[in-house]
This record gives sequence, structure tokens and C-alpha cells, in this order.
Amino acid sequence: MFESFELSTVDVGEAEIRVRHAGSGPPLLLLHGNPQTHAMWHRIAPRLAEDFTVVAADLRGYGDSSKPPTTPDHAPYSKREMAKDQISVMRHFGFERFNVCGHDRGGRCAYRMALDHPERVAKLAVLDIIPTGEAFRRADMAFALGYWHWFFYAQPHDVPERFLALDPDEHLLEGRRHLFAPEAFEDYLRCFQNPETIHAICEDYRAGATLDFAQDEEDRLAGRRIGCPVLALWGRRNFLEEWYDVMDIWRGWADDTRGRALDCGHYLPEEAPEETYAELHAFFAG
Repeated sequence: MFESFELSTVDVGEAEIRVRHAGSGPPLLLLHGNPQTHAMWHRIAPRLAEDFTVVAADLRGYGDSSKPPTTPDHAPYSKREMAKDQISVMRHFGFERFNVCGHDRGGRCAYRMALDHPERVAKLAVLDIIPTGEAFRRADMAFALGYWHWFFYAQPHDVPERFLALDPDEHLLEGRRHLFAPEAFEDYLRCFQNPETIHAICEDYRAGATLDFAQDEEDRLAGRRIGCPVLALWGRRNFLEEWYDVMDIWRGWADDTRGRALDCGHYLPEEAPEETYAELHAFFAG
């Protein structure tokens, strides 16, 4: 995987971030979801690097990025802090303004970045999410049962940590190993077996249920919007299309929006790499 990419670690002050980068052209930051690493982009990043400078990073707490100490308010694992890390990563490579695509938790970091630092984000793509605040505000029994891990991982330390550590292989990606390339899955599993990673993931979800939700609500009530063009893609075989009018929700957050469902599940870049690549390339190159 990533044969043409350079692997490095970038010190951003509060954390050290594992990064792969390659290519030339407009800068494009790729951010992964839970419980994965930047390896999730391996099927599309090399093709994107033919036309873009691609930077694929591990979020703080995930992969081989460092795990900063936690605090009672979970602030170190808020998407606001994660976004600051990634802005510093892009500055390290000489980019003050860039495109960003995030899947799952990485998408939450990406749209928070666009809200907090509009001067940094030229275009934003989000994969298989609606905003965190919208998800919690609209929560019902279907959401609670379908996304039960949002509520379980957010429980106080160390109940979810102990549960996940009992059998990391079984809990990782809930038996969907067949969806992933062996090399990518091994990277996910190696990192997920680290108790520090498990704790960081739980802190991410605790921050999601507290600070991230509160910051989204503050922005919504204040009428703050995402100023850059937004592409939203989601998997038709996952829950979003069943529960929400996805585009209507994103239109409530940004004026310039487009998007559609792909015929796959949650892991778009790995389950539907051709369609995902085509949509991202057309959006970021347009």
C-alpha cells in the first residue's frame, strides 16, 4: 500500500501525527474514521495523488499518532482540537489553505475545521455522516440501537475500555473483516490492540457527546454556516438514508452543497473505491 507515498511523523505541539503524503497540485487532506487509520484511503489516495498533493493523516489518538493525556472535560479529543492538529500538519507541508475530505470521525473533524477556520478550507467533502449535533438532537430509538456504540463508548472511564480490551479482534469493525484489504485491516488491528488507542477512541466519543454536541448547537443557534463548497456522500446500504434526508440536513449548514448515496455500506473508499474516487476527483478538481 502507498508505494509512492512518503511516511513521516509531524510534531504539531500537543501531538505527533503519523502522515503519508505524495503527489503534486492542489493540496488535499484525507482524514479517516473510527476505528481505522489513514490506511483506509489506500484504494483511492494513489490515484488522487496523480492530480493533487495528498496528505493522509492519523487523527490524534488513532493509528500511530500520539495519544495526548485526557482531561475530565474530554477537551483534548474534541474535534476542535483534532482540527487544529491537522491545520498544523498542512502548514508543515507549506499549505495554509487546502481541500479536506473526512470519513466518519474524520468527517466530523473536517466540518468543524471548516466552521472554526473558514480561511483554511477551500472545499469540504464528508463521507457517511451528518453533523454530530444534528444526530444527537434528532436521536430516537432507531438511532440508539443502530449506533449504540455512540452511547456505550461515551460512558465513563473505564467501562467501555475494559469491554473493548477483552477481545479487540472481535470488536474491531464488528466482524466485517471481509470488506478490507488484509494489509489495511492489520494496521487497524495492530493499533486497536493498544490500550491507549482504545482509551483515546472512548475519549473521542465522550467528547462527541459533550463538547462536540455543544459546539455544534452553539453554531446552529448562532446561524454560523460552512462557507466553502460541500460534497456529502453516503452509503445506501448503511443507516443514513433510512433515517434522514441527508442533503436537506447539510443544506441547513452550508449554501453550496451537493451529494448523493453510493451503492455500498459505511466504508465508501474501501467498499466503492471507483465511485468514491470519481466523485471526489470531480468535486476537488472542478
